[in-house]
Amino acid sequence: MNTTQMPEHALLIKDLVKRYRSGLLALDHISLEVKRGDFYALLGPNGAGKSTTIGIICSLINKTSGQVQVYGHDIDDDFAAAKRMIGLVPQEFNFNSFEPINEIISNQAGYYGIPRSLAKERSEYTLNKLGLWHKRRNTPRELSGGMKRRLMIARALVHDPQLLILDEPTAGVDIEIRRSIWELLEELNNEGRSIILTTHYLEEAEHLCKNVGIIDNGRIIIDTSLRALLDQLQQETYIFYLQESLATAPKLNTAHATLSDERTLELVPQSQSGLEEIFAEFETLGIRVRSMRNKSNRLEELFMNLVSK
Repeated sequence: MNTTQMPEHALLIKDLVKRYRSGLLALDHISLEVKRGDFYALLGPNGAGKSTTIGIICSLINKTSGQVQVYGHDIDDDFAAAKRMIGLVPQEFNFNSFEPINEIISNQAGYYGIPRSLAKERSEYTLNKLGLWHKRRNTPRELSGGMKRRLMIARALVHDPQLLILDEPTAGVDIEIRRSIWELLEELNNEGRSIILTTHYLEEAEHLCKNVGIIDNGRIIIDTSLRALLDQLQQETYIFYLQESLATAPKLNTAHATLSDERTLELVPQSQSGLEEIFAEFETLGIRVRSMRNKSNRLEELFMNLVSK
């Protein structure tokens, strides 16, 4: 599809309901929009409805009612066209561990009706893009955890989908691999591909995503830009690592202070106080700071507050 002819929305969900035979209401009339080219975080606690929503989008789960469109293709009226627009990266590895990597990718292309000769070309291109071409004759069991994650993404991309959906793509990998996957996803998004990400690493969503939806108990409780969401945060907690020991927490006019240990000070600024005022008071009191950091991820703090309510 020519990008100039694509609709404004990569994904449009209206009044979506999923009720299981047991009576469980997994999705309670949810609606959300993911615009073309967006990097969208779908967040929520375990059991909130994230996996059910993804399953319905990808036609792995039947919905009870409501409407789902992928780049203008309704999953009920034009299932094949909608499916071609989607690349899904599930959380669990689900490929044949004994099949060569290039065969895994070529066969995946075949599932979308891509001729064998073109499938081999697409396989080579995709594996090169993901840094796996030199491993093409290896089997997945010979790969590291990070390479397996990249293989999952390569398989999802081989038919050139415009909407990439990733369910916990960095679960269980170390920080270095996580950062490399972040760089890859940013590159794919910069190419114009729309991305939906579910993650429990909320710093990941804060680093990558432009917009965010939070789902809880089958309902969308937030659907907004990440910037607008973070602007709701009124206070942050700072950790200061001090040059000298303190016997007691200082009495500050600019913040509430507590000692974690004799050289670690936690501060919650007063609503109008900034770091400049805090450091000015430190100087007056003769407190010297070795380093500092935020106590917690800002999005995580907001997430916990919203879900607890």
